[in-house]
Amino acid sequence: MPEPLALVGQILSAPPHLLFYRLDSGEPVPVGIATLLPDHAVRTAEYIIMLGPEARGRGLGTQATRLTLDYAFHITNLRMVWLKVLAPNKAGIRAYEKAGFRTVGALREAGYWLGQTCDEVIMDAVAGEFEGPSAVESLLTGE
Repeated sequence: MPEPLALVGQILSAPPHLLFYRLDSGEPVPVGIATLLPDHAVRTAEYIIMLGPEARGRGLGTQATRLTLDYAFHITNLRMVWLKVLAPNKAGIRAYEKAGFRTVGALREAGYWLGQTCDEVIMDAVAGEFEGPSAVESLLTGE
């Protein structure tokens, strides 16, 4: 799991940018960034994540997404977070599902994957379905 203290300085920015680091080599190595693009009027946000190739297939995307949802629901009091993912990105969809997102629809032929048109899957996560204690909240409050 990424070192939580490495996230603190970044999540206090607006919009929040969460940097994720791999710590298995002794020195923190950046492996990705995530952000929330909030719509404060309705307390929702779009979720965007970018992981480097070295971070893929290691569960880091799921962990980063879970921490971002934790922050969204427990710290910023958002009601819902949504994302778009290309339909052929099965690993990404699995990671989002493990973190708490559910598929709610699709934009047909809205994206490109390896030069071919494909659907964009729309997923969301709602605060009332996000389970477990907050790792981010306890980190920020020291409790």
